[in-house]
Amino acid sequence: MPSLIHLLLIIFVSLLTQGCESQQPPIRVGVLHSLTGTMAFSEKPLVDALTLAAEELNRQKGGVLGRRIELVIVDGKSDDAQFALEAERLITEEKVAVIFGCWTSSCRKAIKPVIEKHQHLLFYPLQYEGLEQSPDIIYTGATPNQQIIPSLPWALKNLGTSFLLIGSDYIYPRTANTIIKEILPILKGKVLGEHYIPLGATDMHALMQAIEKHQPDVIINTINGDSNIPFFKALKQLPFIPVISYSIAEPELQQIDPRLTEGHYSVWNYFQSIDTPRNQLFTKLFKQRFGQHRTISDPMEASYIGLHLWAKAAKQAKSTQAQDIKNAINYISLNAPEGRVAVNAKNHHLWKTTRIGLALENGQFEIVWQSNNPLKPQPFPHYKSKFQWQTYLLSQQNKAR
Repeated sequence: MPSLIHLLLIIFVSLLTQGCESQQPPIRVGVLHSLTGTMAFSEKPLVDALTLAAEELNRQKGGVLGRRIELVIVDGKSDDAQFALEAERLITEEKVAVIFGCWTSSCRKAIKPVIEKHQHLLFYPLQYEGLEQSPDIIYTGATPNQQIIPSLPWALKNLGTSFLLIGSDYIYPRTANTIIKEILPILKGKVLGEHYIPLGATDMHALMQAIEKHQPDVIINTINGDSNIPFFKALKQLPFIPVISYSIAEPELQQIDPRLTEGHYSVWNYFQSIDTPRNQLFTKLFKQRFGQHRTISDPMEASYIGLHLWAKAAKQAKSTQAQDIKNAINYISLNAPEGRVAVNAKNHHLWKTTRIGLALENGQFEIVWQSNNPLKPQPFPHYKSKFQWQTYLLSQQNKAR
């Protein structure tokens, strides 16, 4: 039988060990989004989604590998150069283990060289134009074949055959519209024209003139940020033409005014109205934390699942080092609010289900179509070679300069 002194010594050592474990430094996780400027309109809610995921992991699992997650939140100020500066600072000064961030493709491309220089790790949560893959980026949003391309046959069948393309003037809208212009004629659709406005623009006069001139059956909208507010206000003054948007989700409906967007469509992988127990729980927890009036978007859900994928990979790798995460995450899947997702090991994008939603006056979407199964991500559409797409993309980047 152990002596009393021996038992007390065991208890003392146990308490001392527990104390040491509780004093383990937190894992610093970088969050890089626009908190000010034109893109704050869309990006601020993504920070809330990441906050929810971090709090869940800290509360339910004690963080990751016994260490709490500490979010280091910085403002990209809707400026690509600022994003690059902040990415460098997060890595070299703040010593974050991973970065979650960006909305526009131009800001992602601005920080991509920084991430790759340090062989660090970025989780990017937006649907985008594709034509990219990186060993140092996990893309949790849709590729064109998971959003843009499936929406075109549906639109031709249900809305009309003539299309007008409008968007913000940067890489994503221009490349998305290039894909659309390649595919629609094959499907017997017609593109009447394309028009672009600067990010943050408020003058919609030229766009309305183009719409009145062309009289399309359908408008395809790739405007990003708060320019959507004056666009839908101006559009309301014209005879109704259905709009298909690729960057407007539930929070944007609230801010634009659901009465202006009612009857129009958006294409995403996630809608808050998905009727499954997993999504109902996610929605309940988010509203309890941030308010019953709040709504949840696809990029918010993609941010949320990104942090959970990272944590799952860290647990499997028994490490938070970037390279260890990249090795482990190639085989990770997750029962997400949008449904089952899985990381494609070849290109670091996710298998995802495509959905089309009809905007309602209550600020929600009614899902009117979805793919039968999660779709394999194809960042480079098959009708052109990867080299041809990269050449095209380089020409667009040179124009932007």
